[in-house]
Amino acid sequence: MVTTLSGAAIRVAVVEDEPLLLELLRAALHQPPVIEVVGVFRRSADALQHIPALQPRVTLLDIDLGAGLSGIQLGLLLRERFPALGIVLLSNHWVPHFLATLPPASMAGWCYLLKRSVADVDTLVRAIHGAAAGLMVLDPYIVARRRPRPGGALARLTPRQRDVLALIAQGFTNAVIAERLHLAPSTVENQLNGIYQELGLGQESSQFNPRVRAALAYLLESQTAANPRGLPPAPD
Repeated sequence: MVTTLSGAAIRVAVVEDEPLLLELLRAALHQPPVIEVVGVFRRSADALQHIPALQPRVTLLDIDLGAGLSGIQLGLLLRERFPALGIVLLSNHWVPHFLATLPPASMAGWCYLLKRSVADVDTLVRAIHGAAAGLMVLDPYIVARRRPRPGGALARLTPRQRDVLALIAQGFTNAVIAERLHLAPSTVENQLNGIYQELGLGQESSQFNPRVRAALAYLLESQTAANPRGLPPAPD
């Protein structure tokens, strides 16, 4: 279940110009009882006008909204007014450079999903949870295709540490990571501390969550594999 720290439902606004996908999102988000859809919009201008009054905790934004502002532009404007607002970007395409260019003080709470993943309610809800918690969550399909850059920081990690980091980048909690990898929770914590140390992500900086920095490091220090075994062709 996904809840805020107070236990209240996460208020979500959706901006998507494709009617069919908009209805799919609306239906998917009505299933988890702790998520409240407070508004849906097809045009960025309408969303910019009405979302502030709705006071959502998270917004789902299609990147390509046709005429007017893009989802990225809309998200940046909304974040200027509401710095704690979580943003989940939705796209048919993978645009990795955007998250990497966000100012460090602003990157917490920005998440990225491919539209092919929104039918998976667990993935969608996990991204919303991550955005609300100020994390950076990457699409699982994208994560599965990434490989360490030769000679980069990720290449110095052990295979187990890379497994843990890949799950961190997808927004999983330590408890779920322990279950998925058949590890003790204390082992996951030790692995995570080793990752932080190897990547130079010490927790002495309070600027933003080290899990955000770890997800960003995963993004920056990896590259898309040409033909990973068992995966369909990459999105554009």
